[in-house]
Amino acid sequence: MGLLDVFRPDRTEVGAARSALEEARSGKADGGAIDRVVRLVMEVGIDGRGPLRSAPAVATRALEASGGDIEAAVRAVGRSAVRWGAVGGFVTGLGGFATMPVALPANLLEFYVQATRMAAAIATLRGYDVREPEVRTAVMLTLVRSDADEVLRKVGMTTASGRMTTFALRKLPPSALMMVNKAVGFRLLRGVSERFLLRLGRAVPLVGGAVSGVLDAWMMSRIAAHARRQLPRL
Repeated sequence: MGLLDVFRPDRTEVGAARSALEEARSGKADGGAIDRVVRLVMEVGIDGRGPLRSAPAVATRALEASGGDIEAAVRAVGRSAVRWGAVGGFVTGLGGFATMPVALPANLLEFYVQATRMAAAIATLRGYDVREPEVRTAVMLTLVRSDADEVLRKVGMTTASGRMTTFALRKLPPSALMMVNKAVGFRLLRGVSERFLLRLGRAVPLVGGAVSGVLDAWMMSRIAAHARRQLPRL
């Protein structure tokens, strides 16, 4: 059972998001599909749903386990997400090419939910309130890593300091935050095709699972490092 399969009351919403990812792989995703994916990833990743704990709950548990050491808790949150990323990637690649068209969109949803929860937990530990719309946008921007500045430029916004959280935490109007969130969604959906092609030559059962697990763990570790840099302590 995948991570998102636990949200049984919202199977229609999850199915729509998976369909959007499949459309992205074929180059047919539209604005509505992007909105669905971004909303699902943000809400489930930050606020939690069903048995999946919210990002603040993850942060609290990590802080308690670290004896109150904030930076130790930040590192623990990152390590946990990297491990889960590896597991998801391994499972996705187990069936090889035959199952990849179905497994990859589901894995990407799980990956981005985990990455969002990780970044939001780091933000919480560093003193941010993830209920604030601008903080939620900052969390979403961590998912695109070095492409954050490109995303902001495409919606006509720039950061003088080069730090996207300096931009995102300003009191921007809701319409501007929505534009940024949608731009992040476009970039994430573009990554669906990129990741499909990247794995195409490695789609060998069992071997493909190991390679996919390593790839997802590496990508999650990059997002974790970016979140630590871009979400400094307040």
